Amino acid sequence: MVFSGFVMKDLIKNIILDFHKRGIPEFITRDFDIPVDSGKIVTLIGSRRTGKTYALFQVMSKIDDITKIVYINFEDERLNFTHKNLQEIIEAYLELYPTRKKNEIYFFFDEIQEINGWEKFLRRINDTITTNIFVTGSSAKLLSKEIATSLRGRTITFKIFPLSFGEFLTFKNIDKEFISTHGKATVIAALNEYMSTSSFPETVNMQPHIRENTLRMYFDVMLFRDVIERNDIKNIFPIKYLLHKLMGNPGKQFSVHKIYNELKSQGIKISKNSLYDYLNFISDAFIIFPVQNFSEKINNKNQKKSYSIDHGLASSVSATLSRDYGRMLENIVFIHLVRKYDKIFFFKEKRECDFIIKEKNKITQCLQVCSELNEDNKEREINGLKEAMNYFSLKKGKIVTLNQTDKIDNIEVQPVYRWLLENF
Repeated sequence: MVFSGFVMKDLIKNIILDFHKRGIPEFITRDFDIPVDSGKIVTLIGSRRTGKTYALFQVMSKIDDITKIVYINFEDERLNFTHKNLQEIIEAYLELYPTRKKNEIYFFFDEIQEINGWEKFLRRINDTITTNIFVTGSSAKLLSKEIATSLRGRTITFKIFPLSFGEFLTFKNIDKEFISTHGKATVIAALNEYMSTSSFPETVNMQPHIRENTLRMYFDVMLFRDVIERNDIKNIFPIKYLLHKLMGNPGKQFSVHKIYNELKSQGIKISKNSLYDYLNFISDAFIIFPVQNFSEKINNKNQKKSYSIDHGLASSVSATLSRDYGRMLENIVFIHLVRKYDKIFFFKEKRECDFIIKEKNKITQCLQVCSELNEDNKEREINGLKEAMNYFSLKKGKIVTLNQTDKIDNIEVQPVYRWLLENF
């Protein structure tokens, strides 16, 4: 049903008042600190189902009066909005609360990128009403990049990821103490559950068959709504093939050229340029994170790996990944790193190192990941890490494993549960 004019404004009033009457839903506090009075437009970006809406609720809980809040979810099926209706949000609220001082109002807009012209609307609110504006979106392209240009430095952006292991423990009401024998055993058991399930908040306490169906639904919605529909893609099979290929092989090198040839051998017509565009689309939707080789050699610079937003989501599209603890562990470590660091690479010259961290134009960390150091892989893993450490003149390195603690020369071997809980 299409609403317009007075009817649309009445609907907006109902939505605002309904939220004020219901109150802020209960939530479990997560490990991010989003300021409520930054003087900037606060942008929360991330894939679907990572908890962006509940991050908004966490911010709202810091506001002393719920009637100061305007909360609109632009995916509400009742709101058949165009950019012309955006002004009615302001009018509706001020008609409900005519004595409210404008600078006391807090606007919270969920998935605002669904509406054309949202950038100019936010800028006008920012210029004429209040700086208390919070927006979410499931696209780096639409929010992180375009908003920076349109709003010229008036924004601060936070990336919202699925649950870290520490947050998973909080959701499960498990103490993070791992020093005592009992605490360590409890944390390790929780880690095994974390690795074998998912980090999406909604799935934490689901029954296995419900979780599996839910993750497949997430995958379909992300693919079709956030990639195919948003970018008006008509040729669906190649992008679905590409996404399955990348998601099912975290930490493995991939080549667009090779995938192009695989599709060509199946009689699927697609250009390489289109495949490169598809790769950008799925990374803009935060489904896949491509990682480049940090190398001065031109041929090596084109080498790439990829990681999934969630190890459970990746397992839902790959029958073998759930049994590959090394790949699962590497994906979990990467997502933990990307919460803090923007510049993450792998390094491969003669040998290979899984993760290289760059901060302020300087390489600061080299990190290797494997499920277990044993006689078959110990030399390879250590030499790969040492080559990277020498290349970048680093005195220390680290190897993260499932459950080993050791010190080998200037390399620390650390169990992943400890690394996940002690870092950040």
